Amino acid sequence: MRIALAQVDLHIGNFQYNTRQIIQSIEQAREQGADLVVFSELAVCGYPARDLLLSDDFISHCQRSIHQIASHCKGIAAVVGGPDLNTSPRGKRLYNAAFFMELGKVTHVYHKGLLPDYDVFDEYRYFEPSLHFKTIPFMGKKIALTICEDIWNLGHQPLYAFNPMDHLVEEKPELMVNISASPFSWNRTLERLQMVSENASRYRLPMFYVNQFGAHTELLFDGGTAVFNPAGRLVDVFEPFRPGLRLYELDQVLAHPGVPLADEISNQEKNRLIYEALVLGIKEYFGKTGLKKAILGLSGGLDSALVLALAVKALGKENVWAVLLPGPYSSQHSVEDALQMARALEVQHDIISINSTVEVLNQSLDPWFANSPQGIAEENLQARARAIILMGLSNKFGHMLLNTSNKSEIAVGYGTLYGDMCGGLSVIGDIYKTQAYELSHYINSMDQVIPQNILEKAPSAELKPDQKDSDSLPEYHVLDPILFCYIEKQMSPEQIIRKGHDAAVVNRVIPLVNANEYKRQQSAPVLRVSSKSFGPGRQFPIVAKY
Repeated sequence: MRIALAQVDLHIGNFQYNTRQIIQSIEQAREQGADLVVFSELAVCGYPARDLLLSDDFISHCQRSIHQIASHCKGIAAVVGGPDLNTSPRGKRLYNAAFFMELGKVTHVYHKGLLPDYDVFDEYRYFEPSLHFKTIPFMGKKIALTICEDIWNLGHQPLYAFNPMDHLVEEKPELMVNISASPFSWNRTLERLQMVSENASRYRLPMFYVNQFGAHTELLFDGGTAVFNPAGRLVDVFEPFRPGLRLYELDQVLAHPGVPLADEISNQEKNRLIYEALVLGIKEYFGKTGLKKAILGLSGGLDSALVLALAVKALGKENVWAVLLPGPYSSQHSVEDALQMARALEVQHDIISINSTVEVLNQSLDPWFANSPQGIAEENLQARARAIILMGLSNKFGHMLLNTSNKSEIAVGYGTLYGDMCGGLSVIGDIYKTQAYELSHYINSMDQVIPQNILEKAPSAELKPDQKDSDSLPEYHVLDPILFCYIEKQMSPEQIIRKGHDAAVVNRVIPLVNANEYKRQQSAPVLRVSSKSFGPGRQFPIVAKY
């Protein structure tokens, strides 16, 4: 049996495009001599379709696409993910399904049994979990077909009461196939492959694993499609963040010695993955929404420099506009650093001073502000003046504003609503400040585009004389590990202190994170590269007292 795995970039709700991509891959696999070609979870409609799944018309489009794809499965079989109607009078109206197609029609349907409802997943909202599992006969062999979460219930504390594979293995299958839509996060990429490997070794069966590739707003999918032998050793893995179609002979996979998985990824590899993820996220967001050009405020600081480098890589220098907005306290070296970078990348760039705008705003508010000392309100006026200009240019010329705030700032509220938090897409909102430095050095290792002075000078918002971020916040090398423990690891303040972090700093930082939820719920979608990003995967009440 020759099995092709297709790592294809799909588009939520774009049925004509998705159907065409799937059919083209089927034809390509057939030309290469494949007997079976496998696609990712909910490939027909794209994942996650969210409340589009509640639309009757949307489901009708899914069904038409499934039958159209099946009609092309002659001389080859295919496994294609999509929603299936629940014909029972009980339960949710849909199943998350894998359709097995051959002879020009759908011959078997597998329904997903384990439905995740944690982090970014909310499948119980739409789907009924299956309790019945059967292997699929094909070419004299039995295929144990599963969908994503169905193979994630191993380990010391399983989330579910059963494993679909424990039922399927009773029918003595010869191979396993899993179709997935598992989003990228730098600290779980290896864990995902380890889970697939563990299933192969546990059931002593070869595993053919296909994962979604592409970006859907904040969710980035790296693919990572892979094949494992029955010992759980890696036979092959696709290059992340790239489409592909590869053919495997089952007997050769069974006999292949494979290689063990690494215990961890290097720092260099981590930065490469994050870089490619963010570039893909920008490119796909613009491409799938029909946007063409981006604008951003270039301050001469690290964050905007990093976003500019990523945007140029994703969109091309001709599609990025950098605007320098010096204010009353902007240093000359910041302006020079920003100009140096804009010129090096050959992007359109302009300088628009906010001094007169800020002066008018201060004059307008002077009757109310006159008898009080200057403080955050005056600083925020500068940030909002910049946002007014950037949004004005964005509206006038059709450029989408990219937000340049990092995760450390977003976490503790070190940002101005309707000011520097403006933008249609938060590019580095899931990157801590210390990670931003690492990623910038990685980019410079390929091409020296970020000026060295930006990497060396102390971070500053430059909203008052001689201001530094450390005037208001702990140094980032102290702050970021605390934030990581609290956000990603979901540790309590007491647990974080027991790890060796200063109690006074921890007790200062955690209330800042909690108090600024109201800001985060008004911010732009954040490209997710970690296991716990701000957005749909972290749902906290604004008014909680905890």
